[in-house]
Amino acid sequence: MSRWQVIAWSIGVCLSTPLAFLIFESLQGDSEVFSHLWDTVLWDYISNTVLLILGVIALSCIIALPLGWLAAYCQFPGQRFFEWAMMLPLAMPTYIIAYIYTDLLDYAGPVQVALRSWFGWQSPADYWFFDIRTLPGAIVMIALVLYPYLYLIFKTALREQSFKLVQASQLMGLNPIQSFFKVSLPLARGAVVAALALISMETMADFATVHYFAVSTLTTAVYDTWLGYYSLTAAAKISGIMLLFLFVSLLLERFSRKNNTIHERQVSINEEALYCLTGKRAWLATAYCALILLIAFVLPVTILLGYAIDYFDQAWSNEFFVYAWQSLKIAIWVSVVAVLLSLLVVFYQRIGANASKNVPGRFASTGYALPGTVLAIAVLLPLTLLDNKLNQWFANTNFEPGLLLSGSIFAMIFAYIVRFYAIAHGAVESSYVRISPSLDMASQSMGKNLLQTLSLVHLPLLRRGILTAALLVFIECMKELPAALLLRPFNYETLATHVFQYVSDEQLELASISALFIVLVGLIPLYIVNRSMEQHRS
Repeated sequence: MSRWQVIAWSIGVCLSTPLAFLIFESLQGDSEVFSHLWDTVLWDYISNTVLLILGVIALSCIIALPLGWLAAYCQFPGQRFFEWAMMLPLAMPTYIIAYIYTDLLDYAGPVQVALRSWFGWQSPADYWFFDIRTLPGAIVMIALVLYPYLYLIFKTALREQSFKLVQASQLMGLNPIQSFFKVSLPLARGAVVAALALISMETMADFATVHYFAVSTLTTAVYDTWLGYYSLTAAAKISGIMLLFLFVSLLLERFSRKNNTIHERQVSINEEALYCLTGKRAWLATAYCALILLIAFVLPVTILLGYAIDYFDQAWSNEFFVYAWQSLKIAIWVSVVAVLLSLLVVFYQRIGANASKNVPGRFASTGYALPGTVLAIAVLLPLTLLDNKLNQWFANTNFEPGLLLSGSIFAMIFAYIVRFYAIAHGAVESSYVRISPSLDMASQSMGKNLLQTLSLVHLPLLRRGILTAALLVFIECMKELPAALLLRPFNYETLATHVFQYVSDEQLELASISALFIVLVGLIPLYIVNRSMEQHRS
């Protein structure tokens, strides 16, 4: 066994250990707390989770599929702008947009105050207005942030389809809408299902929005069981149910594509528009795109800017700089380590000759499917065991390790690496496939060993992929909330936890600059994706 194989397998086993511990713990004997929850409220949590996922999927389809079709196939006023701008809501954390719309639409908010003033209403009994802090409200808030996943993947899938198939359907008498449902959508079915699977995982992982809206889901159940009942075993069992949901979703996604492979002869991305919209249709398309962008991004950011200006003296504080530095420090560490580990694993995949060379990378990437609350439980289990072992080893000495691993910043860093390694692995792997194997052979013919080939040949060619991987991991670390809430040391805050605490206290205005900083940092990967797509087209 080569040293590269040992390194890759060690990384794979290490990063998949929390998942193994979680599965083992969830299969342990009965827990009184879990039995109580099972008999009382757990089924409500499960049903709310299912309804939340189905609702977000449905609303995301309603928003993203027309947007993807317009961006890929149609020419209308503002099309080039909206094509990339519709991805901007991804930079907005869901709990921020949830607070902003709650403040806007609540009984004491400006919308209802204006309605009562205009129509002379005196009390809630005089009129009906929907309550946003409900399950449907949570569905809308989460869908407004997550629909860009489906939009981007669906738009790309349409662009890669042959226009000849759509034109052939038109020759057979189908109008554009019929052609969309009978040709374009079925051809993009695999991409759509994959995007919806990703949206489902992100929806299940959402904690802040459902917690703020007081909607009980499995994610909030893990958090409440751990911090409310202090039962790690019961939390692990609920996490096991969530894992079951995730694995069943992934199996269904793969099964849905079984025996449905569609082969097309397409060698380039379509640049020309298939439909040139004019008149009323053109302006309706522009208005639809503008409305979605206004609701999902422009209005929340504008309100957030207003908060930052009005409360600048309180929001621009020493706390902001302290928490920003703490967030940046963790994000930098995680980015560097995740990229380094992914380089080692992907390099072994490249040079490995056995059939199992891809297995370490798959093991190491399993953490990305874990919601933040579940990940926190999974990481805490092995770290707690190691802490107990360390305290036993040093029991007869003057040194007391205490919670050296599970109670320190190490737990957060390790959890982030487990969760976001898959992002770095994917970015590095996609860059590696563009390097010709002939360069490896040329390096070896010049007497270079594998380490020299990696450092002198591969790394210079991987610079863009490494930078992309590091930035993507960095941004995700800056936004991560549930794992930070559960694993942070005492009196340790990140920007995400700092903002969430003020959101929970109905005082986002006092953390508006921190929230804006998170949003602005989140725009970086969107810029990278847009630039990458433009370069790919050219």
